[in-house]
Amino acid sequence: MPENDPHPTPSREPVTAKNLAELYDLETLAWAPIADALGGVLTQAPGSGGPDRHTCWLATIDRDGSPHVTGIGALWLDGAFWFETGEDTRKGRNLARDPRCTLSVAAHDFDLIVEGRAAIVTDPATVAHLAAEWADGGWPARVDDSGTALTAEYSAPSAGPPPWRVYRLAVEAATALQTIEPGGATRWTFPDESSRGPGPADG
Repeated sequence: MPENDPHPTPSREPVTAKNLAELYDLETLAWAPIADALGGVLTQAPGSGGPDRHTCWLATIDRDGSPHVTGIGALWLDGAFWFETGEDTRKGRNLARDPRCTLSVAAHDFDLIVEGRAAIVTDPATVAHLAAEWADGGWPARVDDSGTALTAEYSAPSAGPPPWRVYRLAVEAATALQTIEPGGATRWTFPDESSRGPGPADG
């Protein structure tokens, strides 16, 4: 279902942290450095990261319960992942029926999987802000005439034809594997956003 005026919390902190590498006497990883790094390391232009770039992989749930995984372009802003796609795409239909999903990405210092629920953002100011962020990153996105969706000369084929809706993935849990010395692996859980009252509009 569409979500009006979501209220992300930039300083949102995990409520639990489980060390998955105690077997090897490694320390629990801190979430803050990973969250700080996400905003700067996930460049997605070819040749800019990963084996050739940083690809985010979104997994949604098909009607029969089987998983569907597809590569997407995603941004980390204000403590959440944001992405866009057409409502009639397979992932768009899946999320309309069941918003539960995961997003995974491999950065230089860590591999990350986040779990949560994705919802369509309908606040015009937020949609415009995300369009500007994507445009600054090299994809010439702009807000369409509705004021609540995006259009552009092109997008990934898997996004379908415009208009493209903006989705916000509210993180409920995250697991990271540190890929540099000394290593480590930790799983965090985060507060339930539904328990919070209204806050300021996105932007």
